[in-house]
Amino acid sequence: MAEIVAIKPAVAEAPVITRLDKGVLRLTLTNPPANALSLAVMAALTAELDRAKSDRSVRVIVLAAAGKVFCAGHDLKEMTARRTDPDRGKAFFEETFSACAALMQAIVRHPRPVIAEVDGLATAAGAQLVASCDLAIASHEATFCTPGVNIGLFCSTPMVALSRNVSRKHAMEMLLTGETIDAATAKEFGLVNRVVPREYLNQIVTKYAQTIAAKSSLVVKTGKEAFYAQAEMGLADAYAYTGRVMVDNMLARDAEEGIGAFIGKRKPEWTDE
Repeated sequence: MAEIVAIKPAVAEAPVITRLDKGVLRLTLTNPPANALSLAVMAALTAELDRAKSDRSVRVIVLAAAGKVFCAGHDLKEMTARRTDPDRGKAFFEETFSACAALMQAIVRHPRPVIAEVDGLATAAGAQLVASCDLAIASHEATFCTPGVNIGLFCSTPMVALSRNVSRKHAMEMLLTGETIDAATAKEFGLVNRVVPREYLNQIVTKYAQTIAAKSSLVVKTGKEAFYAQAEMGLADAYAYTGRVMVDNMLARDAEEGIGAFIGKRKPEWTDE
């Protein structure tokens, strides 16, 4: 059996539990019952992501959650309590939404692929968290919504990630109605990649993660960065940019090794260089 290394002690008090196995870093939200994105939870998750950037043993990251709710979004009780501040909570609200934006961008800009393993409800900023990940695999029991409109707080920041994953009509349907969609609809919309039985969710996510972890981490990093960069460009600029990326990629040792291995019909030996 392969050795499993815990980066941090898996204590119940920690808002994020970490576990590393075969290059796959598993980050599990443990802020029951709703796994809400309080400032403390966002700070802990951002810190773990930051640490993983410099850890060469981490090749793929899986974002999961303990309990029946994947993530209920922002901690509305924490935010409401700050309405008694002299500024009615304005500074705290700014800090909260800024921390959330930084977290979502940390996922997108992370050099390692990030996979969301969704079992349960992902609502508001929780749906934003799923949409921000590179891949998302959900159980049949998973549900998704952006219900801010129902409580007088439009899901404007979740809209950023959502609208970059699904069509405009589907995004506006979720944002304007606030209604919950099931996993099958989320797949139809393009919010998740696959929907699987709950009992196989972890197994299938692990298979995806280990498949990616077996690739050159340099090549995966190059491809992920280029994917998001070109998506924001016009067609001509995108081709010019990705052409330069491919030239640099061809000069990398792993490209030389991988192409040589393919031609020689052997398994490549990656150096991640």
